[in-house]
Amino acid sequence: MRAVGDDFETRALQLLQRAGLTLLERNYGTRYGEIDLVMRDDGCMVFVEVRYRGGSVQGGAAASVGAGKRARLARAAALYLQAHPALADRPCRFDVVAFDGAAASATAHWLRHAFEADAAT
Repeated sequence: MRAVGDDFETRALQLLQRAGLTLLERNYGTRYGEIDLVMRDDGCMVFVEVRYRGGSVQGGAAASVGAGKRARLARAAALYLQAHPALADRPCRFDVVAFDGAAASATAHWLRHAFEADAAT
């Protein structure tokens, strides 16, 4: 199952890099969980959650990033910024790259500013 996740993270990374974002770190782990991709978009820090769902049960991949997951991502991002103080004063956003459909032909949906950290906690 991890191989499937890695594949979709790679697809999301390629999508974001084609759009001009720069990868800073992949699979950043904290006690609150993992941030799939930490990227920079010009001067903005971007914390990216990548999700895949083969079907649209319960709203699909994007809908699977619930309040609990958003709160954990916000806490993990705060820890990342504490560990990298030179980046802490930059604006931040949380994006979701959601893939829906059969794995080989899944459609990507990039949700910029998917949620706010204040709304997540």
